[in-house]
Amino acid sequence: MVRPDYLSKYMFDWEILDVVVGGRSALDSKFFVTPLMEANQINQFLKGYGLDPNDPISKAELFGNFQEAMQFVRRYFLKEGNSEGLDLKIPNSLYMITDVSELLMLATGQKEGTEREDQLWAEIILKVMHTILHVDKDLRSTYFSVIQTQIFDKFYKYITRDSDSLFLSNGEEKIKLIDFETKSKKARESVIIKLLHKVENVAEELFDRVGVRFITESKFDALRVVNFLVRENIIIPHNIKPSRSINTLVNLQDLKEKYQNIIKMSLRNDLAEDRFLNAIEREIAENIGLTDQDRNKHTSKKYKAIQFTCRQLIKYKNPFFKEFSAVRKAAKEDGESELAKSIMNLDLSMIARDVRFFYPFEVQIADLKSHKENTEGEASHAEYKKAQTRSAMKRVFGNLIKYKNLEV
Repeated sequence: MVRPDYLSKYMFDWEILDVVVGGRSALDSKFFVTPLMEANQINQFLKGYGLDPNDPISKAELFGNFQEAMQFVRRYFLKEGNSEGLDLKIPNSLYMITDVSELLMLATGQKEGTEREDQLWAEIILKVMHTILHVDKDLRSTYFSVIQTQIFDKFYKYITRDSDSLFLSNGEEKIKLIDFETKSKKARESVIIKLLHKVENVAEELFDRVGVRFITESKFDALRVVNFLVRENIIIPHNIKPSRSINTLVNLQDLKEKYQNIIKMSLRNDLAEDRFLNAIEREIAENIGLTDQDRNKHTSKKYKAIQFTCRQLIKYKNPFFKEFSAVRKAAKEDGESELAKSIMNLDLSMIARDVRFFYPFEVQIADLKSHKENTEGEASHAEYKKAQTRSAMKRVFGNLIKYKNLEV
């Protein structure tokens, strides 16, 4: 039976449709890139992605991403770099690649003599390359030192030390802290691993590149820290990302119902402050049945903390604008030379004097007892990172694992 020519116009790639409109990630599709692409289609794909396959600088940068992806896979996902990795070796066909277009031809089955396994390996490397590109092309990373300074300074302003003790204080109220920590920048490898296991898989969706952690003496003090941060406008509730707020430390609903009774009791019995605080702490200690809120699937259920993500409006003053304004002033005073006239005729509308944008940062608060439990055993950060790496590995290697019937 001869197929009518017009049918080619109505053929759907159901895998791609599921990615575009079905909420599925390209990393989880059957084919990371459409199979059987021709060389011209590969070039068009790269251009659509935003890359120029004919630009030597772009080609060199892409090849650098390819080499980093190869090294990353060996270090984190294979036994040669990670004892818990897969007992596999990258095939020689990938080491022979000298241009990224060859990698795409291998992944799409266009390279002569391509084995299915080699094709799957090429897709794995492309998935990691895609993630690295998103990390590198996050425009906001240019302003990272300014971002850190403006966010952390809001907190440091209220961190004081009295003798050997640390406090969160505005001069009138003092909340004793066991520790205050800042996360200045998430390591590049950690960012890549986190993106590889996230459905969104884009750098803009990471909310914990900058963060602070408070360790308090008690759970009630943890709540007081939240209250203090809001009252002093260190965090603005309206800029909180609701889906990122998690509280596994204090059952607020239960405490809220009992708190007013404690207040009334303190008024009725003229309680001293220490007895009032003891009463609160008793209620919190008995406060069981915390709801198991939605949380990162890699976070242990034993992890106890208050955690939320806020956004800060960052203000960046462009130093170039000031310097160029001085050059323009000198050109105006000269006025006669061709260079001065050219400078005066330059359009300044595209040079921003100030750049303003919101940037997310994470706040974690835990009492000392919970913090110790969080950093031991299943709840420890090391276990969390291991679980994250395993998840990313299974996701990136999913098709190859299935193809080879591997037990993971």
